Amino acid sequence: DQSSAAFALVAALIVPGSDVTIEGLMMNPLRIGLLDSLMEMGADITVTNPRVEGGEDVADLRVKYSSLKGADIPAARAPAMIDEYPILAVAAAFAKGETRMRGLHELRVKESDRLAAVSDGLNACGVKNHIEGDDLIVEGSATVKGGGTVATHLDHRIAMSFLVMGLASEAPVTIDDANMIATSFPT
Repeated sequence: DQSSAAFALVAALIVPGSDVTIEGLMMNPLRIGLLDSLMEMGADITVTNPRVEGGEDVADLRVKYSSLKGADIPAARAPAMIDEYPILAVAAAFAKGETRMRGLHELRVKESDRLAAVSDGLNACGVKNHIEGDDLIVEGSATVKGGGTVATHLDHRIAMSFLVMGLASEAPVTIDDANMIATSFPT
C-alpha cells in the first residue's frame, strides 16, 4: 500500500547513502500521487518488475538518496495521495526551494487537523513554511535543523512522518506520543 510504504520511501530519499528496494508496492494509478510528486522533485526511484498480484498492479521500487528540489503539487493530485501529504511535507523540507502543496482542505478533517499539525511540526523543527488558504508552502533546504518536539495529536501519520524527518535532520526529532503508530504498524 502506498500510504504505508511512503515512510520507507521518503526515508530512503533523505538519508544520505540510502539504497532501498521496496517489494510488491501497489501501483494502482489512482493511488500513486506521492510517487509522481517525488519523481517531479527529482527522486531517484526506479520501478522494476511490474506485475499483477491478487488482481492489483504491483511493482518493486529501488529508491536511492536524492537531491530533491521544490515542486508545485496540483490540487487535482490530492485524491491520489491525501494520506501521504504529511510525509511529502517532510520530503519537501529536504528539497531545495519552495514546494507548494495545493488544495489540502481534506487534511483539516482527518484524524486530526493534519494541515495545521504538519505546519506546527515543521515549525518545531526549524523548517520555514506557511499555510495560504488550503495550500501548504514549504521552504526546503538540503539540511533540516530538527531538534524539536512534535505534537502528534494522536495521529499516526504525523508521528511517523516526523520520526522519518529525525533520521536525516541535524538534531533528533521527538514526538509527544508513539502509541498510535500501531494503527498502521501494529507490530
